[in-house]
Parts: sequence; structure tokens; C-alpha cells
Amino acid sequence: MTVPEQNHFACSRCILTKADAPNLTFDEDGVCDQCRSFDIAYAKVPRTWDEAEPELNRTVEQLKAAGKGKPYDCLIGLSGGVDSTYIAYLMKQHGLRPLAVHFDNGWNTELAVENIDRIVTRLNIDLVTYVIDIEVLTDHAIFWALYDIAMRNRIKYIISGVNVATEHIMPDGWNYEKYDAYNIMDIYRKHGGARKLSNYPLMDRRKWRKLMRSGIEQIQILNLIPYDVAEVRETIERELGWRPYTGKHHESIFTRFYQGYLLPRKFGVDKRKAHLSNLVCSGQMTRDEALREFQQEIYSPEEQREDLEFVCKKLQISQEEFEDFMRAPPRRHLDFENHKWFFARYPIFKPLLPLWRLYKRRTA
Repeated sequence: MTVPEQNHFACSRCILTKADAPNLTFDEDGVCDQCRSFDIAYAKVPRTWDEAEPELNRTVEQLKAAGKGKPYDCLIGLSGGVDSTYIAYLMKQHGLRPLAVHFDNGWNTELAVENIDRIVTRLNIDLVTYVIDIEVLTDHAIFWALYDIAMRNRIKYIISGVNVATEHIMPDGWNYEKYDAYNIMDIYRKHGGARKLSNYPLMDRRKWRKLMRSGIEQIQILNLIPYDVAEVRETIERELGWRPYTGKHHESIFTRFYQGYLLPRKFGVDKRKAHLSNLVCSGQMTRDEALREFQQEIYSPEEQREDLEFVCKKLQISQEEFEDFMRAPPRRHLDFENHKWFFARYPIFKPLLPLWRLYKRRTA
């Protein structure tokens, strides 16, 4: 049974509402489909260390066996955020030799740089810094770059920070597939100006084939353990001298500005609702605590103004141009070419692509 749709209807468990995500559905208890999806995924995650230990130990031995005779047992991405910092700590605690990779897209906060330096110094971890162009879907770039570095270093396993406890919930329409190279390039072709992406690691078909043949596997290590963010923060602050940020993913200036300013103002999306709802569903805070935290400022108006000036300068646009963008009607990813597009599905017809684009420009 599903509760009749009402635009103002709020989930009885998390803090999402129909106003946030019109496609939400609710059961007879008023619990939304995002919460129900969370429960299915979270049922597979251990709740205690005693429960987690057998599988975690088996995984550690698997990583050590794969790294025998090699410089490294596994590869980890290191942003300086909570998840990646704890993964680095966890790997070393279990006697593993990770190679850390940091992606420098020019938007790191000073605090993130300091945190990364503390982590690799205290844990004695080798660090590779991968420099890419601007923040053009860093998640897309990270995916290929990690595999590329793993292949070059003969590393079989990549340790992923993906986890159910803090990031499973994300309503439909709040993000898009990060791996859609067609979508990225069509948006950039139409709005990126004449600047060329000289060293952006785009996941084209050739790279996908190479990746699939590599035999490299990802392990979501945080889904093998009870992952409590408050406890993890306390551990990495005490053991590594890690210092906290003002919000989730605020180690990046652009991500802080994107999630705290651009998304809420232009698209009406405040990702704190999803992040806090995750913590409610995983029992790390109550619904009332989440609602109180949500009522606080995303980040200070003064810091928003500073970030706006920095972002415009970095992107080489005026604040007037930025405001024109903010006033323009929102566009959907599916308004652009994407991996489900005809020429993506049937590459044999690609010679006709220039004629198709010319036709679209003339009929727009």
C-alpha cells in the first residue's frame, strides 16, 4: 500500500519531503522509498566489530597475498576528507601497504592540504598527486585515474570509500551518472568555450575496454565494518591530528560552493538533507537532531561571498556572467548528448554525426 501523493508530505523517518523530491513514495507508515532502499542495503553491513572481523580479516589477507613481492598491497584515493582519511588509517592498522593518490584540481582548501600532509607523514604512506584540469566532474576523472595508476603499479585492488552508512540516500534527479563521457563532452563542447581539456582523463570506449581487461577489483571496505562517523572523526583527530571541515566534502572549495550555494539557489537541491537522512537511518542521529542541524546555515554568508569571488576568478568569468547563469532556466543532463543517445548506442553511424549536429543547430 502506498500513501496518496501530497506535495507537502514528509517522511516519518528521515527528513526528506515531497517538496525536496517529488518522486518520493511513502508506505502506510509514512516511510519514504529512500529509507526502504537504505534498509535493504544496510542489512548487509555488520553492526559490531565482532561481526565484522572474519570478513575484514579475510579481505586483509587477500590484499596482502595480492601485494606479495610488490611495493604496494592496494591503492586508495586520499582527499583529506573523513572517509578517505579513515581508510588510510584502517589500512595501516591492519599492516597493509597502500599507495595513496590525491587528485589536485586546483580547488583544495588550505586545511585539506594540511590534513593530507599530516596523514601521509604520520602513517608513512607513499603519495602520488594527479593533476587534472578544472573541476570537470572530478568523480569521472578519479575513476579512470585510479585504474590507470593501479595498472601502472601492478596493484590488483582499489579500496573505495563508498559506504551505505553515510551516503546511500540520494533522491532521483539530485545527481547524474558520473561516467557518461558523451554527456560531459557535449556540455563542454557547448559551454566550455575554446579551451581544450589537455589532461582530463575522459573515460572513452578504449579506456573502458582496457579497464575491463585489467582484472582490477574495487573493495568497499567501509561496508565491511560498523562505520560511525562521530567515532571515526574522534579517532582520526586523536591519532592523525586531522582537523574537521565545516561540512561534508568541504575539503574542496568548489564542492563547498557547489553544494552550499549553487545547488540550493539554482536547482533547489540541498544535499545536506540526504546526508543527514543517511545518519538518521543508520542510527547515528535522531530525526529531531537532523532537523535542528538542517536549520543551521549551510556556511556563513561571508565565506559564500569569498567563495563566489574565488570561483569566478578561477573560472575566468565575471560575477555578472555568473549571475546571468544563475538566472537562466535550469538545464537537465538529458538535454545533452548522453550514453543512451543514438550515436552512442550505434557507433557505426558516427560519420553522420557532423550533419546531425549541423541540423540541430539550425533547428534550435
